[in-house]
Amino acid sequence: MKKQMLISLLLMVFTNSYAAPADTVSAKIIALEKAALEKWNNGDPSGYLSLSASDVVYFDPSLPQRLNGIEALTKYYEPVKGQVHVDRYEMLNPLVQATERMAVLTFNLASYQGEKASRWNCTEVYRLEDDGNWKIIQSHWSAVQPQMNK
Repeated sequence: MKKQMLISLLLMVFTNSYAAPADTVSAKIIALEKAALEKWNNGDPSGYLSLSASDVVYFDPSLPQRLNGIEALTKYYEPVKGQVHVDRYEMLNPLVQATERMAVLTFNLASYQGEKASRWNCTEVYRLEDDGNWKIIQSHWSAVQPQMNK
């Protein structure tokens, strides 16, 4: 009986100690993404640029192919400065799947300008850098397809 209680206690301790870091990583990744979105929604792409690693790759539905590297992404974002204005947004269904040094964030985004909504799917792959900061190494945005009338 004592042995079973000891095993149960140890299982509870180990289970709880491993659950907390995953929750912490999820909260951190989502907070980083929301901070970058806040800037983006006010015409400032610097949030995403500072969050991106030097070897970031980027997919966007308006591009014919992948962008490689922070220099290409910076050049692509340059004309966007001051052009994006979002009244409000909703990050829907965020999910972070993480290992010790990698995390994948997926979510749906609804951005509103007045009553007009734009809907997106997003996947961001984050890497924990040696300096302890999470950086985006892969970003993929796609427009949500409208529901077709039958």
